[in-house]
Amino acid sequence: MAREHYNDLRALLAVARERSFTRAAAQMGVSQAALSYTIRELERRLGIRLLTRTTRSVTPTEAGERLLAQIAPHFASIDSAVEDLGELRDRPGGTLRINSSDHASELVLWPKLRRLLADYPDIRVEVMDQSGLADIVAEGFDAGVRMGEQVAKDMIAIPISPPLSMAVVASPAYFKRHGIPRTPQDLTAHDCINLRLMTQGGLYAWEFEKDGRSVNVRVEGRLTLSSARLIVQAAMDGQGLACTPDIIVAQALVEKRLKRVMLDWCSPFPGFHLYYPSRRQNSHAFALLVEALRWRGTGG
Repeated sequence: MAREHYNDLRALLAVARERSFTRAAAQMGVSQAALSYTIRELERRLGIRLLTRTTRSVTPTEAGERLLAQIAPHFASIDSAVEDLGELRDRPGGTLRINSSDHASELVLWPKLRRLLADYPDIRVEVMDQSGLADIVAEGFDAGVRMGEQVAKDMIAIPISPPLSMAVVASPAYFKRHGIPRTPQDLTAHDCINLRLMTQGGLYAWEFEKDGRSVNVRVEGRLTLSSARLIVQAAMDGQGLACTPDIIVAQALVEKRLKRVMLDWCSPFPGFHLYYPSRRQNSHAFALLVEALRWRGTGG
């Protein structure tokens, strides 16, 4: 590969990953104009457009997606090989990029990452929160964090939290006014707070299971929100019933700001997992990350 081709493809990866010329230029330490020129020249030499540019975003074209899918794993291997040299030093180092969701980052990742960073000052970590699933290879991430049932089968998946279950909750004041639902059918008489799914655009159907029987309920209520954190706050304010993973409301339950009901209808499911490609060549820093995050049963 000619050196200019290598640099140009590296620039393409940066723009596609950041979805922004401005952020990619800042990351690479070049001007936005220089980076834009580099991409235009690459497209000219290849004879095909690789990126679609609008005033608000930059996204790969179909050709760009195909090229990125082919080259991203090779660049990741190169980066990993370079970072592996850190093992020859006294202290492991390098940058680890993780794609996660906001709740996983806040409740699972950060409590363990802060200890890792304190123990290994040469390791740098970048965490990007994203509601939808990401192609971690094409977007240049070392690993992703999602619920176990969301992880693709061709990935290595390491549990980093205990199994979870959905929790139907409301404030004590709400239950005092409206009574306590005991079955999914009882929810029709309650003011339920709906979650708007940002990736699919639809409303989350509350999922229940008991004695091998699964029930999905399309609930009704005055509030529809796209933030789980805001839904929990609304429930604590007495605005209705919420249905959310138990890890998100654990503290509010301890503080008795929320009360949980219908436990017998809420079966456990796989919790958060760290996942990464099976072909990934793991650096010393990445191996330390895996061990720091790994769930080991009671106590974490």
